[in-house]
Amino acid sequence: ELSSRPFIDMTLETMGKFGVFPRNEEYKRFTVPTGQGYRPAEFVVESDATNASYFFAAAAVTGSCVRVENLSPCSCQGDVAFVSILERMGAKVERGPDWIQVTGAPLHGIAVDMRDTPDVVPTLAVVAACAQGTTEIRQIEHLRHKESDRLSALAVELAKLGITVAEGKGELAVTGGPGRPAIINTHNDHRMAMSFAVLGLTLPGVRLLNERCVEKSFPDFFEKLAELYPASARPPY
Repeated sequence: ELSSRPFIDMTLETMGKFGVFPRNEEYKRFTVPTGQGYRPAEFVVESDATNASYFFAAAAVTGSCVRVENLSPCSCQGDVAFVSILERMGAKVERGPDWIQVTGAPLHGIAVDMRDTPDVVPTLAVVAACAQGTTEIRQIEHLRHKESDRLSALAVELAKLGITVAEGKGELAVTGGPGRPAIINTHNDHRMAMSFAVLGLTLPGVRLLNERCVEKSFPDFFEKLAELYPASARPPY
């Protein structure tokens, strides 16, 4: 079964905006008929829902409030569903026509299928480390084939922090706890680096190795993260 289906839907929808309409044969085969051609069109590029997840997570684990503009709750980006996961865990989520706001609250563990939203699994895992109880993250075997084996990498790095983790063939169970300082290997994986940076907002003593791997998708991530701090306490990035 095809994983990450929302990314396929987003690609097909965007192609259609510019005049090319592939045939989707039950997500098993995609055919672009001849005789079509791209044409100019006006196209609004939304905020990146995956990168927004780190700021929503920051609000959730610190009990603060973050609003992301230019991101519709009805976006075809699959990772916009991350806020609904945070809502299930106890965070407060407000939605406008082109914005989403998350306010932190006491969090609890849930069970969730992440087949279609694998890129926010690292973000969810660090949120789960701050929640009461156990979060079961299921249908994520394909995480082993990302920039790193994210399933295994998450288990190893969370364990360094004193978080109880159980790794299965295609699932991860994370039990929240107080944690301890540790040096985190980012495995040269931008999503690992950004996720554990969020955990460092609430757990002192988290140090990241090779943190500049974030340049793949979010070169100024740490500068933007620092802006969440009051000016008087802002880290010198």
